[in-house]
Amino acid sequence: MKTIARSPLFAVAGLCVAVWLGDFTDVAAQEIAPLEVHEIAPGVYAHEAPITAMNAASGGDISNNGFIVGDEAVAVIDTGGAPIIGERLKKAIEKITDKPIRYVINTAEHPDYIFGNAAFVGPDVTFVGHRNLPRSMAVRGPHYVETLRRDMGEALIQGVKLVPPTLLVNIGKERKLDLGHRVIDLRAWSMMSTDCNLTIFDEQTRTLFAGDLVYLRHIPVIDGSILGWLEALPQLAAIPAQRAVPGHGPAGAGWPQALAAEKAYLTKLAADLRGLLKQGADINEAAQMAARSEAAKWELFGIYNPRNVTAAYAELEWK
Repeated sequence: MKTIARSPLFAVAGLCVAVWLGDFTDVAAQEIAPLEVHEIAPGVYAHEAPITAMNAASGGDISNNGFIVGDEAVAVIDTGGAPIIGERLKKAIEKITDKPIRYVINTAEHPDYIFGNAAFVGPDVTFVGHRNLPRSMAVRGPHYVETLRRDMGEALIQGVKLVPPTLLVNIGKERKLDLGHRVIDLRAWSMMSTDCNLTIFDEQTRTLFAGDLVYLRHIPVIDGSILGWLEALPQLAAIPAQRAVPGHGPAGAGWPQALAAEKAYLTKLAADLRGLLKQGADINEAAQMAARSEAAKWELFGIYNPRNVTAAYAELEWK
């Protein structure tokens, strides 16, 4: 490879709603440096973000993103966790190609995938996402903004624009986008990591952008259904890719081998929780014990495993 609260704080008025939260031109007074990207397959570029928490030190750069270049146009895949990351990604694209950006595709609703959208807003750019993404952005977006304003600081959050997709992908109905002699397949998934997961498969190079459905080194994060995730893993593995760009972790990993560690973690977590529930353990006990044997295999385990336990416990106690 080359080098939470879910209260509805505002309603979606059609699919073109966007909320400006300031001007981000002063985020960096100096010239904006292009984001580092690598060509992992011909015409397919990925930025591999550090594995770290979303805070001021991260600068909003905690998840992978990238773009695919066709003969006629470019598709951007996720835009980073701050307006400045989106600007830097756009600069990287401009260094590589003068073809127009036609699509911006968000693979999930989490801030690290959508907070850079503002950099790409324009009359000829179509935003694309899961059919559930507009609702989720409307319900959760303002909460994300306020939480991260506190955690990351005003300078990084200033200028965030919540841009919901106008081109939606429905579950069970794959959508193809032609970038000019280059077709990419978009697939919306049922509840897995979240209820907004979207994958992008480049047919020409057999490259899969998997978003939050694939984690490497960074512990998986459950914001949806552990059972739905485990159930759908065989379908995910069946995508005829050669390489994958996970939402977090090394980009360009071999496929479907990239799923092995994640599957082992989710399987262990579910098995431990079933056993603890059978023993009558409460959620606090479960948070201390479930999947502890996996701790050494994952970064940020101490932050996210207790949260995963809480989400999965609530789901499994009724099964």
